[in-house]
Amino acid sequence: MDSACASIRKMAQLLEEFRDVPIQNVAAGEIVIEQGTNTGRLFILIEGEVEIVKDGEMVAVSKQPGDIFGDISALLNIPHTSSVRAVRDSRFHVVMEARPFLERNPVVCVHLCELLARRLVSVTEYLVNIKHQFAGHDHLGMVDQVLDSLLHRTPRKRIASRSATVHLPEITD
Repeated sequence: MDSACASIRKMAQLLEEFRDVPIQNVAAGEIVIEQGTNTGRLFILIEGEVEIVKDGEMVAVSKQPGDIFGDISALLNIPHTSSVRAVRDSRFHVVMEARPFLERNPVVCVHLCELLARRLVSVTEYLVNIKHQFAGHDHLGMVDQVLDSLLHRTPRKRIASRSATVHLPEITD
């Protein structure tokens, strides 16, 4: 019973962090986040159900209050890597400027870290499962590479490429 009380307390503390954050209602079937766009926003599920779609494939469903969407885009300053669509009428807290909000709110930041850690564990377990199922098949060697990069490699900071310049050859007589 103590863990249930602790979970309720933790969720109440989390929701308190969003007390001044606007709420958006989304009807069933509406897109919350469109893959490829860059909104800079976080969407925190209050109630409802959504599906996460990557390149036209449904990859997950969420109906857990407190789940956060748009985090990867906001943290890495890249376009959204998947779409989020409401399966039923849903309500979200919408943080307009995600990164500054996270920097000011350690409770939310730790909650997001826990969500990201759970996602990483799920992906790692899935890849290990694939590796075990297809042991001995050479065409799945990339699973080892993906697992290694997930577990051991610190990502390099990406540097924006400079625009190309055209060098004309010198003309000599």
